[in-house]
Amino acid sequence: MMHILLAFLLLVSACSSSQREDTRDIETSTADPGKILIVYLSRTNNTKAIAEIILTHVGGKLVALELVTPYPENYRATVDQVARENETGVLPPLKTRIDSIENYDVIFVGFPTWSMQLPPPMKSFLKQYNLSGKPLYLLIPMRATASEAVLKA
Repeated sequence: MMHILLAFLLLVSACSSSQREDTRDIETSTADPGKILIVYLSRTNNTKAIAEIILTHVGGKLVALELVTPYPENYRATVDQVARENETGVLPPLKTRIDSIENYDVIFVGFPTWSMQLPPPMKSFLKQYNLSGKPLYLLIPMRATASEAVLKA
C-alpha cells in the first residue's frame, strides 16, 4: 500500500500558480468541505504551510499528527530515533485521534520524507485508519529542483 500511496505524489510546493489551480479540481470540486480531511506531520512547518494552502483552496478539517511522546527538539537526536524506528519497524503511538474517519470523502496526507522514507508517525496513521476506497492525495514538500525532476519524469 505504501508504494501505491507514494505513486500519487502531489507536489504542491513546486507547482506554478496555474498548476495549483488545476490541483483544486482533483476530486474536490464536488466534495463537501466538511468531508475533506487534511492530515499532516511537520517538523519545520513546511508541510504545515502546504496543508494550510490546501485548506484555503478546498476547505475541510486540518489535523496535525502528534505523538504520545514527541520527538526530541534536537535534530540529530530525532534523526537517530527515526533511523532506529525504521530499522526495527517500531511505529510510534499517536496522540492524535480522528473520530469517524469513514465520514470523510477526500483525504490529503502531508509529511516530510525522512531518509527518503515515509516517517514512522505517518506509518502509524496509515496503519491505524482504514482509508481504502477514498481518494488520497499526498503533500510532500521537496526542493524545487528535485520536484521539477520528478514532474518531468
